[in-house]
This record gives sequence, C-alpha cells and structure tokens, in this order.
Amino acid sequence: MSLLSRIIRWNNWLTRRRGVRVPPGNLLLLAPRCLQNSACKRPVTDGLAACARCGRCDVSALVGLCKQFGIRGRLAGGGRQAIGDVRRPDVGAVVAIACEQELWDGIRAAFPKPVYAVCNRRPRGPCRDTAVDVAEVRAAIEAMLIEPLSGEPPERPAGAWRGGEG
Repeated sequence: MSLLSRIIRWNNWLTRRRGVRVPPGNLLLLAPRCLQNSACKRPVTDGLAACARCGRCDVSALVGLCKQFGIRGRLAGGGRQAIGDVRRPDVGAVVAIACEQELWDGIRAAFPKPVYAVCNRRPRGPCRDTAVDVAEVRAAIEAMLIEPLSGEPPERPAGAWRGGEG
C-alpha cells in the first residue's frame, strides 16, 4: 500500500471519527470526468442531468445515488473546478472520487471541510474510462448524511467505525 493510500485511509478514518453528518442538501458527491465513458458525447461536466444513463460507465450509478439520497453531484473537469465546487458556502461535506494524488490534493485544498475520499480504479490507465466501487461510494454517502431518506440508521461495512466506539 502506497503512502498516499495510507494517508487517504487515515483521512477517511478521521472524517468518520469526527462524526461528520450533514443534511442531503449540504453533501456534495464530486467525481472526475474520467469516470465518463470516453466514447460518450454527452456533456456531463455541465450537469449530471445530461447523463443518458446508458450504463456503459459508473456515472449512471452515481446519478442514481444522487437522486436516491437527494444530494448534489458534480463531475469536475479538473482540480480548479473541483475546488471551486467544494468551497461553496452551502457545501458542508464532500464524498470525493479520484486517483490518490488528486484526492490528496483535494483533501488539503478543501480543509477544514470534511472530505471522504474514494479511490477510483484505472483499468485503461490514468484519466481514461476509470471506474469506482459504487457500494463504497454509497456507504460513504450514508455515513455522512444526518439520516438516510428511509429514516433508518445507515448500514456500515464490517469493521467500520460505529457511533461513539473508538
């Protein structure tokens, strides 16, 4: 495991430990545009509503999560755009998806706002047709919301931090 991976894991542990919880309107799901299938011509960086939800990439699943939980989602075209989104005053917390280096840069730039970082997979190399573990993104969203839409406490993966336990 690389040093950056360890730092990101530590950041996520610390974010959970702080007990950060925000209403759905204050949680931002931020993802890189490289999650979009490179053959797709839809301009999803202008807004996730442009996604055709064809299922050829993970953007469709992320749009579904945003709708399900009532949170805002954004595909950023680059680091400056991402930081601009994160620094908006109505953003209370962020679930961010990117490669390790971009996540680390974003965590530092967003400080003191809490960022839960999810590393993407790069089966075709960096910055092209990347993928993400949608279940991990879902768990991060559920952990950061004040309460899920169902009114039930969010489920946590085995071994994950729970409430007041250390």
